[in-house]
Parts: sequence; C-alpha cells; structure tokens
Amino acid sequence: MASLNMLVVVCLGYVALLFFVAFAADRLAARGRSTWLRSPLIYTLSLSIYCTAWTFYGAVGYAARSGLEFVTIYLGPTLVMVGWWWGLRKLVRIGRSQRVTSIADLISSRYGKSNTLAICVTLLAVIGVTPYISLQLQSITLSFTIFSDADPTAAYAEGSSVLLVAAGLAVFAILFGTRNLDVNERHHGVVTAVALEAVVKLLALLAVGVYVVWGLSGGVDSMMERIDASPIGTWQVHSGRWAAITFLSAAAFVCLPRMFQVMVVENDDERHLRTAAWAFPLYMLLMSLFVVPIAVVGLDIMPPGENPDLFVLTIPLSQGREGLAMLSFLGGFSSATSMVIVAAMALSTMVSNHIVMPIWLSSRGDGASVSGDVRNVVLLSRRVSIAAILALGYFYYRLSGGGAALASIGLIAFAGIAQILPALIGGLFWRGATRTGALVGLVVGFVLWAYTLLLPALGAGLLPQSVLQDGLFGVAWLRPHALFGIDGLDPIVHSVMWSMMLNATIFCAVSLASFPSPLERLQGAQFVNVFDHSAGPRGWTGSVAQSEDLMIMSQRILGAGQAQDLFQREAEAQGVRGHLPEPTPAFLEMLERELAGSVGAATAHAMIGQIVGGSSVSVEDLLAVADESAQMLEYSSQLEAKSVELSRTARKLREANEKLTQLSMQKDAFLSQVSHELRTPMTSIRAFSEILRDADGLEAAEQTRCATIIHDEALRLTRLLNDLLDLSVLESGQVSLNMRYGVLSEVLDHAEAAALAGADTPLKVIREWGGEAVQLQSDLDRLAQVFINLIANAQKYCNAEQPELRIRVQMAGHQVVIDFIDNGRGIPSEAQDTIFEKFVRLRGEKVGGAGLGLAICREIMQRLGGNVTYLTDHGGGAFRVVLPVASRIAAQ
Repeated sequence: MASLNMLVVVCLGYVALLFFVAFAADRLAARGRSTWLRSPLIYTLSLSIYCTAWTFYGAVGYAARSGLEFVTIYLGPTLVMVGWWWGLRKLVRIGRSQRVTSIADLISSRYGKSNTLAICVTLLAVIGVTPYISLQLQSITLSFTIFSDADPTAAYAEGSSVLLVAAGLAVFAILFGTRNLDVNERHHGVVTAVALEAVVKLLALLAVGVYVVWGLSGGVDSMMERIDASPIGTWQVHSGRWAAITFLSAAAFVCLPRMFQVMVVENDDERHLRTAAWAFPLYMLLMSLFVVPIAVVGLDIMPPGENPDLFVLTIPLSQGREGLAMLSFLGGFSSATSMVIVAAMALSTMVSNHIVMPIWLSSRGDGASVSGDVRNVVLLSRRVSIAAILALGYFYYRLSGGGAALASIGLIAFAGIAQILPALIGGLFWRGATRTGALVGLVVGFVLWAYTLLLPALGAGLLPQSVLQDGLFGVAWLRPHALFGIDGLDPIVHSVMWSMMLNATIFCAVSLASFPSPLERLQGAQFVNVFDHSAGPRGWTGSVAQSEDLMIMSQRILGAGQAQDLFQREAEAQGVRGHLPEPTPAFLEMLERELAGSVGAATAHAMIGQIVGGSSVSVEDLLAVADESAQMLEYSSQLEAKSVELSRTARKLREANEKLTQLSMQKDAFLSQVSHELRTPMTSIRAFSEILRDADGLEAAEQTRCATIIHDEALRLTRLLNDLLDLSVLESGQVSLNMRYGVLSEVLDHAEAAALAGADTPLKVIREWGGEAVQLQSDLDRLAQVFINLIANAQKYCNAEQPELRIRVQMAGHQVVIDFIDNGRGIPSEAQDTIFEKFVRLRGEKVGGAGLGLAICREIMQRLGGNVTYLTDHGGGAFRVVLPVASRIAAQ
C-alpha cells in the first residue's frame, strides 16, 4: 500500500537534491568552471519551464475531455521554435544589447524608457500569473491527496501542506534567484535545477506511458485498437478553438515572464537557439507522445467520475505500482515547482524595478546620489516580492477553493498574457510604434480580456448575473460572451478575437496618430535594426563636477569594487588622471546600460537623468502618466533641442563645405605647382644635357657648371618625388615602423643639427635640457623627421629680426608634450585649419616647397600613436607634438 510518509521522505529528498544541484552550479559558476552550465542542452531543457503541472497533469485530462485538441498546447510553441526562431534570435540580441531584466523592462526600454508602460505590463503579468501559480499549488495538493486516500493510516492536513510548499518554494527562489543584481550574471543554480526537473518530468511521463502501453494494453497494436474504439480517437477539429488556442500557446511561449526569463535573460549565447529550434520541439513531442494512451486507458479502467487530470497518478496506484506512482508524483512536482520558482523570480524583478524602486526614488528628495545602499534596497525588495507573490498564489488558492475556475485558469492566463504581444511585435519590427499606442492598446486589450473572460470565469459575484445576461448598463451588445452582438462563439475564441483585434488595431491607429519622442525614435531604430548597429550615445551631457555623484550612485547599485573598476577603466581609456572619468555621452550611455542590468532600463535612465540632466524620463513619469499638455510641452522642448542640434550640424556642414572648397582650390594650385616643380628641373636637365652633348670644344669650367646644374636639379626633382612617395606610403598604412628605445634629448639633438646644417639664415634654438630626459619607445628616425621639419619651418618662415625657436618639454600623464614656438608673426587664422592638409602652401611665402611637409608630419604622428597640432594665441608660429613615453628617467 502506498505510504504517504514514504512519499514525504522521497519528496524531501528530491528537494534536497535540487538544493544541492543549484548550490553546486552556483559554486562552479563563481569559480569560472561553468562551461557545461552554458551548454545548448541546459538552455533547451530550461525552456521546458513551459510544461507546468497544467501540462503534465492537465494534458491528459484535456485529452479525456476534448480529444486531440490538447495538441494545440504543444503546437503553438513548436511553431514558434521552428518557424520563428529568427525572431527569437532578434529578441535575445536586443535583450543582451539593452541589458533588459524582464519583459516589462524590454517593453519599457523600447518605448522611451517609459516606466508607466512597464508598470502596466507588470500588473498584467501579476494578475495573469498569480492564479496560474495557485494552479501549481493545487496540483501538488491534489497529488498528496491521492496518496493520502490510498493510505488510510496517514494524517493529512491539506491547508498546512499547501502553506509549507509555498514557503519552501519562496525560500528556494530567494536563495538562488536573488544572489546578485547584474543581469549578465546568470542564475546558474536555478537554471540547472530547472534543467534537472525537465529531465525528471519527461522520464516520469514516458515511464507511465510505457507502462500503460506495454504493461496494461499489451503493446502498440492493442493500444491502437483501444484508441480507435474510444471517443478520444475521433478526429474532430473545431477550427476556431484550435486556431485560438494554438495562437494563445504560441503567444504565451514568447510573452510569459517565466519564458522570457529563461529564453532571453538567462541566455548566454544566442547560437543556443539553433539547437533549441529542433531539440525543444523534440522534447515537446516526447512529452505529448503518451498523453492519448494514458487518457484512453484511464477512461477504461478507472471508476466513473474519477478526475482525468490525475490519471498519470491514479492509474499506477490502482495497479499497485507505488514506485511508478512516486516517480509520476516527482514529475508533476517538478513541473509545478520549476514554474513557480522561475515565475516568482521574474515577477519579483518586474515588481522591484518598476514599482518599488520608482516609489523609493520619489520618496527620497535628495535624488539618486544620496548616501545609502541601493543594492540592498533592490535585493530586499526582490526577496519580499517573491514572498508576496507566493503568498498571493496561496491566498488565491484558499479563496477559490480549488474549484473549476482554478482548473481552467491556464487558457485564461494565456489570453491575458497575450495582450503584451502587439506592443512587443510592433516594437521589434515597426519604428513608428509609439509609447501612447502601446499603452492604450494594452489597456484596452486588458479590459476586454478581464470583462469577457476573466471575471465571468472566476464568478463569485465579481460580475453580476444581470451583466452576464443583459449586458453592461442593460445594453445587449455589451454582454461579456456576446460582445457587439456576436453570439454563439466559444468563450475563449470570443475573448481572444475581440481583445487581440482591438488591442492591435488601437495600437496601430494611435501610433500613427501620435508623435514619438526623440528617445522613442532612437530606441525604435536600435530595436528594429539591432543587427545592423550597436547602440550609441543618446545625447547625455554632464560636467566634471557630476562624476563624483555618478560614482556614489554606481557604488550603491553595483557595489564599491565593481563601480570603482568601471570608472577606473574609463578614466584610463580617456587618458584622465585619477579615478573619475569625464562624463562623456558615450560613458554615460555605457554606465546606463550597466545600471540597467541591476535595476532596469527605466529606473537607470531616470537615476542618471537626476544627476546629469537631459533625461526625457523624470521620476514623476515613473509613477503616473503625464497629461496631454505636459506631454506636448515635453515634446516641444525636445523638438526645440533637436532644432538647435540640427542648426549646429548645418553650421558644421557649411564649415566643412567651405573647408572642402578651400582644399579643392589648394589641390588645383598644388597640381599646378607640382607640374611647374617637375617641369622646371626637367627643362633645366634637358637643356644643359643637350649643351654638353652638342657643344664642341666646351671649356672644362663650363662643363663643370653644366654638370653641377644637372646634378642640383636632379636632387631637387628627387626630393619632390620622395615627399610624394613618402606621403602615399604613410596614408596607405603600408609603412613599416622600426620601434626602439631612445632618449628624447638625443632625437632633438639630431634633428636640430640636421635642420640647421648649411642654413643661410641664423636661428637661435632655446631648449630646456632638464625636461628632455624622457625615454621613448618609438620609431626614432620617423620622429626625428617630424622634428627636423618643424625646426626647418621655423628657420625658413620666422620673420623676426633675431629669429628664435623655443623647444619646451612637459609631461602629461603617460604622454610627453613638446612645443616648438618661434617669435615670428605665426600663421594667419584663416589658414590654420588647413596647414596640415596636403597641397597647402601659404600665400605670399617666398620660400619654395610643395606643401607636403606638415601633412607628412601628421601622418607620421598618427602612426606613432600621437599627434601634432598648431597652437593659437602664442604670438608666433607654435606647434605641439604629443606622443607616449616608455618611462621617465633621471636627468643627466
């Protein structure tokens, strides 16, 4: 005889095993030994969270009552995985790039970080999923009841058992679901436990099915004869219900918070979807393989009136197969507990990020940077939310009494969760979708679902009988099951048709009629084109004084160590001394993404907006929808800002066009100059070579003069060609650098000597010898070429009566700065923007040259990891060379 005490022992042992597996998985992940935890197999098995107790037990009861219609429960997810895996891949990519923590966070992020929209999605999810959690608790209770009835000596208290189960599941979810905040740190313990439970429930269902077919029916042939003789085997397809339920199961597979959690948030590699695209449908096939045989045999051998939902348990018990019955119990227990744990985790994240945190932020007048630990607040709120959600499920079970309304809540919950689908699909593929359209469509769909399906199904006086019979306000075409005068439809079909149709229609219409905010438009482009480009800065602007506030806020959310590492890396990347980087738009965008992984996109956006300003989401927007006038004012200010930005861009384009026109003129002048420079030496070479060839009896002195002219002109031609070739090699990136160590002073000595050798005009060079004792790791020859050009330019162009060139060296972090400043008149302001361009020669200068020297200097410094610039407001010509150093050595 089945022993209830033995079942309790087995159940407790199984729970202990789950705790051990989850704990071990978390330990392995913390030690960096989690490769197998990130495998496609674990990911695919975690998707089995779709198969709850309603599927494990209810599929058999569904088949016993409605025949093959139960297939629709499995058909929807299979069609999604096989035919829409590319859409799931896009969803996963967006989840990773936007660092979303839940489906409410994703919807909020898509529609301009609107927390109002996230609150609506959260409330809808809680209302739809809480009865579903209650259903799982009921399945566990009914399972215990079956074993209690089989053991007359057992003392079983139904109420206390449900309470203990709910409390145990809450403890498990809190321990392994709220250990960290960062969305990139996966819940390996929970996911691994879910994967184990997926294997257990599949083996349990297969074991019962094998026993029914070969142990009770005598094989496949006999089983097929039984099915043919049973009403279940009659092929009857009610097209409306089949289409509606298939659609609902497909929508629920994408939109359910627990499915989004394992499919998107817990995804480590989007390539795992390729495996899941065939492996998960195979899993669903195996789960449904023996549903019909178990239902047929149960109807044949079990007493009339026996609950068909529990045939998976009662058939083995009726035949004295206690071990098989316990395995079946563990399968149903796994189905229920895995769903409750993951659903509680997902809902707690949504409640914490979109309800608790905005209220907490608005209650603290000092803003986001006040002292305190946001991290602890978020973790505490998630833990309390898990306990509250399980408590809601328990109280719903107690209030409903486990009646028919609770047993049919599966499809009703699916229909409620499906209201998220239009806003989700529109956000993924339509850039014109707006927050207002999504919000109005979601609210309309939710109200219609509640009015036409949820409230009539729950009964208990929630909807007066007069409304059910005569319609709202006595209007016949407002009857819940005959809306707009359409009567005779199945309640599920009727509710799905009207709620989804009006939801999607209003969503599209309002989106077309409303104007999206700039942030919505930017987010829409990033969502729709997520494979084409990554997210860029959103126009945040900050000041240096705000960096400290950002650090304080980040430490409170991410923890001191992680926040300091983040800011230190950014400061080093910017080349800034200290630990506080400049709050550039790119850094603020990256910081927002990091914080979004812990507290959600909308809250992170609002917290940064409190500090740096420029946020299009305020704290007030996190709690209530702004009225139309406030929204129009917000849009107007944002359009004005965009107008200023466009004017600035237009001005920059005009300046760029003027610069291009000037460069074009310089290019034409250069081509003319190069033609002249090439033609002049070539003409001289040709003329004097003809003299040497044709003149007879030319004196030796005259021959020497002609040969000297030919030689000098050839050298002039060679220098010009060498400059052109050198610049071409540098621009093409084909130059080979000879990197070696050297001292700056020695490079300057060589450059000074080479530049001033044989100079006609004296130039006094003033140097700071102590500051030049800097060790470099660079191509010293190329660097000397830059210095020679700058010193030679000063020697050529400095027009002071007593030309002087001051070379000044100073350190700036890991860089050395060398200034070359002469006492001449300098370069005119209108020419300063183009002096480093090719082809440029200053007008009025009598000294020759093709205008390539400074262009070559710029290309060389870019290859050496530095730069060369012209300094204004120094009186004379002033150039600055910046390059990295190897290390600082003592002055000799």
